[in-house]
Amino acid sequence: MATESPATRRVQVAEHPRLLKLKEMFNSKFGSIPKFYVRAPGRVNIIGEHIDYCGYSVLPMAVEQDVLIAVEPVKTYTLQLANTNPLYPDLSTSANNIQIDKTKPLWHNYFLCGLKGIQEHFGVSNLTGMNCLVDGNIPPSSGLSSSSALVCCAGLVTLTVLGRNLSKAKLIEFSPLRATDVKLPSGAVFVIANSCVEMNKAATSHFNIRVMECRLAAKLLAKYKSLQWDKVLRLEEVQAKLGISLEEMLLVTEDALHPEPYNPEEICRCLGISLEELRTQILSPNTQDGIIVHIPQCCDENFTRFKQFSCFSLSNSWDYMHPPSSCPVLIFKLYQRAKHVYSEAARVLQFKKICEEAPENMVQLLGELMNQSHMSCRDMYECSCPELDQLVDICRKFGAQGSRLTGAGWGGCTVSIVPADKLPSFLENVHKAYYHRSDGSLAPEKQSLFATKPGGGALVLLEA
Repeated sequence: MATESPATRRVQVAEHPRLLKLKEMFNSKFGSIPKFYVRAPGRVNIIGEHIDYCGYSVLPMAVEQDVLIAVEPVKTYTLQLANTNPLYPDLSTSANNIQIDKTKPLWHNYFLCGLKGIQEHFGVSNLTGMNCLVDGNIPPSSGLSSSSALVCCAGLVTLTVLGRNLSKAKLIEFSPLRATDVKLPSGAVFVIANSCVEMNKAATSHFNIRVMECRLAAKLLAKYKSLQWDKVLRLEEVQAKLGISLEEMLLVTEDALHPEPYNPEEICRCLGISLEELRTQILSPNTQDGIIVHIPQCCDENFTRFKQFSCFSLSNSWDYMHPPSSCPVLIFKLYQRAKHVYSEAARVLQFKKICEEAPENMVQLLGELMNQSHMSCRDMYECSCPELDQLVDICRKFGAQGSRLTGAGWGGCTVSIVPADKLPSFLENVHKAYYHRSDGSLAPEKQSLFATKPGGGALVLLEA
């Protein structure tokens, strides 16, 4: 079943404490020995935040922290799934009748997604059962892709049990999918710091709202430049159709969009459509259901209008604890979102260029780009939070050449570029300044501060 392939490595389990502990826990749980292990790394986005779904490149790095699964195929058709973390309950289900409850963000759903994806891809209807024990050291809800690592692991587990291979180009069906190696500076290390603020992606509408605002910004820019705006979905499409540089797109944004927020009526006037067309033809079902806010029925007309567009973001002056007597202003910050996307896409290209040219002040230049990225995420895209901003400031104070939020934002982690010779003092000082505060508000188990280097990719481990 676990056939040799380029993604397979034989290891002496006894020489790897974590693998040995997982093997022992598996034996204690299932009364048998794993036939193979699968690992998939977490990843950190060094630069390029919230621009991939707008059509632009990002610069991620696989980290050493990973998800590791011990696996034993069995003759039954039952999937037994367990986790070394007692906070995550066991699951027992049919391997050939996978049901995923999309309304509940349960940990095992990520495993089931990977398994079911491979099943459906190959049309497998009689998958053998298996016992699986999952272990992970990627901080959850931190922006380091712990859920993606679990999905990848589950897919690789299923492929291995089936004795199949699947190219990465097929597994990740972006169109087109391109990857370019970037050599990172040798005189610096990247340090991950967890803000200890978790953002439950399945329970928030922030992300959906930003996607919607980017889409609307793309349509208004396209309309301004006399393009076929109704066919445009992403900001990159506008640049591609105009055939101009990112710097020129920033100038177009300055001319076409105003910094003041847009309301639904103004959007409709700009595009020449009705409010109903905006709601039904442009907004996706996810964004239509994005925000649910309960407000007093100030007046029938305004309240009806608010409910119709309850997915739109609210003005900063809206006070949920002491709501005003009139309905809130429904706004779209299109200028700010477009400015972030085009400037961040330009920073990614500049980062890559600096890495290729490797000037003497390389670390300083890369750090400046990371600092600019955080400012844009904080001020233009508004995806930071006070704790992330504080952590970024602390990291810069104690020696980071650059520091920024990474991942979706609204919590999670920062990534900092730190000269290698300053690493020990940096770690000590940041730990004291952020994690050892007198109010004791940070739970010890969530404290996470570590240096990392580029990690390996997903692979299957066989005991030698």
